[in-house]
Amino acid sequence: MQNSKASLIEKYNIPAPRYTSYPTVPLWANDLKQQNWTSFVKQAFDDFGEKEGVTLYIHLPYCESLCTYCGCNKRITKNHKVETPYIESIILEWKKYLEIFEGIPKLAGIHLGGGTPTFFSADSLKEMLGFILKHAQVMDNAEFSFEGHPNNTTREHLQTLYDLGFRRVSYGIQDFDPLVQKTIHRIQPFERVKEATEVAREIGYTSINFDLIYGLPHQSLETITDTFEKVSLLKPDRIAYYSYAHLPSVFKAQRSFEEFLPNEQQKRSFYEKGKEILSEMGYFEIGMDHFSLEKDPLYQAKTQRGLHRNFMGYTTSPSKILLGLGNSSISDVYYAYAQNDKNIESYKAQINDFGIAIQKGHIMSEEDLQTRDLILKLICNHKADWNAEFYQGLEAKHLSKLRQFQAEGLLEYDGKGIKIKAEGIPFIRIICMTFDKRMQAKEEMQYGFSKAI
Repeated sequence: MQNSKASLIEKYNIPAPRYTSYPTVPLWANDLKQQNWTSFVKQAFDDFGEKEGVTLYIHLPYCESLCTYCGCNKRITKNHKVETPYIESIILEWKKYLEIFEGIPKLAGIHLGGGTPTFFSADSLKEMLGFILKHAQVMDNAEFSFEGHPNNTTREHLQTLYDLGFRRVSYGIQDFDPLVQKTIHRIQPFERVKEATEVAREIGYTSINFDLIYGLPHQSLETITDTFEKVSLLKPDRIAYYSYAHLPSVFKAQRSFEEFLPNEQQKRSFYEKGKEILSEMGYFEIGMDHFSLEKDPLYQAKTQRGLHRNFMGYTTSPSKILLGLGNSSISDVYYAYAQNDKNIESYKAQINDFGIAIQKGHIMSEEDLQTRDLILKLICNHKADWNAEFYQGLEAKHLSKLRQFQAEGLLEYDGKGIKIKAEGIPFIRIICMTFDKRMQAKEEMQYGFSKAI
C-alpha cells in the first residue's frame, strides 16, 4: 500500500549523498599515489581524449565576504594581491598535465567555480585562460561557463570571458527576500541581478542560469513565491533549485541562524511550491534540483537520454576526463578520482615543487564502474537497464528495498531494469543508496551528508 507523501518525506529525509560521483568522496579508498594518478590520466587521455576531449574545472577560492549558508571551499579576503600567485599556480598545474598528455588536448569544456571567480580581475582571468587555450584545441561543441556573483560581475568580466569563448554564466541568487539575504549575508538587490543578466544577454551569452535555494532561514511560501515572481521577470534559461544543506558541525557560520530555519515539512512545501511555479513558467525538471526551458540543450539531452552528470552538475558533454585545477578541486578520469589539497598555501607549494597537489584519491574497481554507470543513469534519465547477471546478483536486502519502494509507488523494476516514477523523483538519492555497496559496507560510520529531502 502506498504511503502519503508526508509520511514518506518523514521516513526518507535522512542524510544521503548527492551522487556527483560514485563512490562519493568520503568513501574513497585513498589508495592513489601521484605516480598512479599520472598513469591513469595518461591512460584516459589515450582512450578518450581524441573523441571526447578534456573538460576543466578551475577552482578560484577567494571571496570578499562570507555568505553564512555557504558550504564551498573558500578563503575570505579583500586583498587582491593574492590573485597573481594563485593564477601562476594554475598555469603550472596545467603545464604538468600537458607533460602527462604528450599531445595537444582537445577541450570539451571549461567551468570556473569557487569561491567567487569574479573576485579575480578580468585581466587575471584572461592571463590564466589565455595560457590554457594557447596550449589546447577547442572542440566545436565545447561549453565554457562560469559562476558569477551579481554584485561584482562587471561588464569587463562578461566581455573578456565572452571573447575567450564563454557563453554560459550562472548567477548565485539564492533568494530575493531582504530579510533572508541579510540573515545569510548575501545582499544583492533585484536591480543588480537584473543589470548583470541584461548585460550578459546584450554581450551575447546564450545561456544564463540562476541558483536558488530552499530551506533558508526566514523563508516562507510567500517569500518563495515573491522570489519566483522576480525570477520570472528575467526568465533565465536554466534554474538550479537546491535544498539548503545544513551542516553546522562542518560550517560553523551556519549556527548563526539555526533558530530561524523551517521544519522539514515546511522545507519540502517550499520545493513543491517552487516546482509548481517553475512548471507554470514553462520550465521542465531535468534532474535532481535542475530545471530548464524547452529550448535549452539540457532539455533536449534529457528527452534524448543523452544527459550526463559530473562534479559540476548536469551536462550535455560525454567527456570522461574532468580535470580539476586549483586547491580542493576534484578530477575524474574514469579509471580514478583525485582531489587536490584543500589548503591554498599547501596546494601552491606542492604545485611549485611537483606540478601536482593531490591530497586523496580512489582507484575504480570493476564493481565501482558498474555501480557508477547504474546510479548516473538513474540520476540523469530516471531509468536504467540491467542484464540478467546483474539482477541475479542483487542481494536479498537490495531486492527487499526495491520491493518496498515499488509498494510505496516510487519505482517499477523487473529482471530487465528499473524505472523511477514521478512520485519517486524527490527520493532519488535514497533509491540510489540501495546500490551503494561501499556505503553499506561502512554504514556504522558518519560522513556528514546533508538530508535527502
